[in-house]
Amino acid sequence: MSVEPSQDQIQHTAARLRYWDNYGCEPGPWERVRRYYRQRLIEIYRFLIPPGLRVLELGCGAGDLLAALQPARGLGIDFSERVLARARERHPEIEFRAGDAHGFDCEEQFDVIVCSDLVNELWDVQAALVHARRLSHRSTRILLNSYSRLWEIPRRIAEHLRLAKRQLPQNWLTVEDLANLLYLAGFELIRTSSEIMWPVWTPILGPFCNRYLVKLWPFRWLGITNFVIARPRPEAPAWPEPVVSVVVPARNEAGNIARIFDRVPEMGAGTELIFVEGHSQDQTYEAIEREMEKRRRPRTLLLRQTGKGKGDAVRLGFAHATGGVLMILDADLTVPPEDLPRFYEAWRSGRGEFINGVRLVYPMQERAMRFFNLVGNKFFSLAFSCLLGQSIKDTLCGTKALSREDYEKIAANRAYFGELDPFGDFDLIFGAAKLNLRIVDLPVRYRERTYGETNIQRWRHGALLLRMVFLAMRRIKFV
Repeated sequence: MSVEPSQDQIQHTAARLRYWDNYGCEPGPWERVRRYYRQRLIEIYRFLIPPGLRVLELGCGAGDLLAALQPARGLGIDFSERVLARARERHPEIEFRAGDAHGFDCEEQFDVIVCSDLVNELWDVQAALVHARRLSHRSTRILLNSYSRLWEIPRRIAEHLRLAKRQLPQNWLTVEDLANLLYLAGFELIRTSSEIMWPVWTPILGPFCNRYLVKLWPFRWLGITNFVIARPRPEAPAWPEPVVSVVVPARNEAGNIARIFDRVPEMGAGTELIFVEGHSQDQTYEAIEREMEKRRRPRTLLLRQTGKGKGDAVRLGFAHATGGVLMILDADLTVPPEDLPRFYEAWRSGRGEFINGVRLVYPMQERAMRFFNLVGNKFFSLAFSCLLGQSIKDTLCGTKALSREDYEKIAANRAYFGELDPFGDFDLIFGAAKLNLRIVDLPVRYRERTYGETNIQRWRHGALLLRMVFLAMRRIKFV
């Protein structure tokens, strides 16, 4: 229901319209600073938003940020016709409309909604976010950045020294304020970050401060702007239940095959069971063939791996899967197949988009995990949680679930991280973090092996995990 703006809101909007109409007509020493600041914002948004999506920017200004995102469909909204005329001239491939972020006519839904340095200016932030929620579908991401409250006094000093243009009164919102307003508007916070602590172009010092130092405690408190990424809060699903594809990488697991057939449950509209056998020496392939012939279970597929490593096996299985939900189950059965429906329900309910199994919550059976493996897993869980900005309590639990649609997006962006990961876990975790998927940890009971030996070589693979940490630092954390 639309609400007529009050007289105070009308005056507030008119004052800001005059301010931004005149902004470009009054060049000053602050222009160079703002240009560097805006360019850094563009770099960050381009990292967070892949090209080819349907993108709406509220308060788009001259449209440089929106155009830099290379959207398949771009719509920019701003209340200044003078600014929009410049935007249309510079970026004719983008549609720009005059409108108020608090409410404008639009029947579309977008993959991404951007609000860059907008909420500081709005009369009613909640009303604008509620309107943005109406333009969102269940997978939409809203990304916004706003000035940090800690920079309010330095900003006033810079204005007094004419190093920055004097602003009208601002909404100096904390991250907690933004999270609360998003919640009231029907969004759920995914992650936050502090960015840009050195706003003046300075060789070496500027990139060092803005790419590295501002990401570390306690320097992160010095960031000029706070980034917030959120998604619509999940609702009860209305779409039909999908087929669930369970991929089982199997190397030297012949003794477990019959039990996998016995214990993998039916989920959703049916379970597709895909075995990927990888160079076994104990007739695993033949064991799977025998069970397939004996059981005659529908939706069962056997693939022979030509590459090496579990990651390659998982990718092969996913490439042949037909289900709408993709899962991984380790053939050693250290994670019970009976837990798979819990992964499905966590995904189906919308509470998570990438469901990650966690072995480190409940007590394990005595010989389930060796001591140094346990220490290493706890260390890497802390390291990757810090680097990815979401809780990743167990990086190497083989059981995971995500939608086919999201996996295809991860696969399309795989070149960004390269082919370093032989496990398959990090390929998916890094990709999910890069796409700002809601990652949810799901605790499971971890059991001892009852057949065969582990394929993990703790020292060699531990060294490889350290390489993964540095890769995450370069490709995700310090960008």
